[in-house]
Amino acid sequence: MRFERREHRPLSLLILTPLIAVVSALAISGILIALAGAPVLEAYWRILAGAFGSRLAVSETLTRATPLILTGLAAAVAFRARLWNIGAEGQLYLGALAVAAAGSMLLGGLPGIVQIPLLLVTGAVAGMLFMLIPLWLRLRFSVDEVVTSLLLNFVAVLIVSMLIDGVLKDPMAFGWPQSYPVADDALLPKLIARSRLHIGFGIAIVLSIVIYFIQSRTVFGMQSRAAGLNPPGAVFAGVPLGRTLLKVACLSGGLAGLAGAIEVLGVKGYVTTDLSPGFGYAGIVVAMLANLNPIVVVLTALFTATMFVGADGMSRSMGIPTYIADVTVALSLLTMLVGLFHSQYRIRR
Repeated sequence: MRFERREHRPLSLLILTPLIAVVSALAISGILIALAGAPVLEAYWRILAGAFGSRLAVSETLTRATPLILTGLAAAVAFRARLWNIGAEGQLYLGALAVAAAGSMLLGGLPGIVQIPLLLVTGAVAGMLFMLIPLWLRLRFSVDEVVTSLLLNFVAVLIVSMLIDGVLKDPMAFGWPQSYPVADDALLPKLIARSRLHIGFGIAIVLSIVIYFIQSRTVFGMQSRAAGLNPPGAVFAGVPLGRTLLKVACLSGGLAGLAGAIEVLGVKGYVTTDLSPGFGYAGIVVAMLANLNPIVVVLTALFTATMFVGADGMSRSMGIPTYIADVTVALSLLTMLVGLFHSQYRIRR
């Protein structure tokens, strides 16, 4: 028996692969729920009720999905060009830190209509610059960006910890290590009154459409796809590989930094070391479940947010550990990788 690469992948297979991956992950997680002594179907019903059972639950799910969409887009854009950006978590933190510093020290006196766009751009630029470090190491010294971008996540968190416990520490936080808050005028407007859902969710949706258009209708999109499918062939065809990867890195890091900026301006208002519960890492799962499609990233981000938010309600009502959500999301990635392999290769006798 041998594996043979498929010359053509039917559309039905591309659609069914993520669905089968999610169903398989839920089935395996159901075994763990049953071992915990809880009815499986009721547990999943409680997850849905916890994520969509009330106005507050829906707003929290959409709020949680916002950074997941942006980090998922960051991973999808980079992975499409075979640039393995595993550092979205660090880029998110650097974007958040840049926004907190600029919003509290430099731009605090400006009106909100001017301050908000400037701060969003500041966060995106910070994430972009942080992503250029592993790209430069790859292009200059052929260092694997998987390792460098991953390790830079920890460097970013240490930088945040140092600054919010030093020059950026808020003296009104009663000793708690957090940054100065941004001005009230800089906070993102709410989409639903008396909730945490903000216009950052709309920004993330618009960006997913824009990136889909860029990848499918522009020369840069064609060049990034060519760089991912066959780098030597792309160079032979005249694609400037280094310049293309530079643009991809800027777009990917900028999206991750924007996720941190929106999280500060829309939810927190300041920076702490627990700002992200792993949005950057979960974005990889979101991108892979979406098969790197920017539009589908929105749906897979909603699925991931549903698991995280709904698991809290399930845990409170049934006494099941909330870590079941992490297990389900991780299993979704593993089953999706298996599904992608079988969608690209067939078994021959």
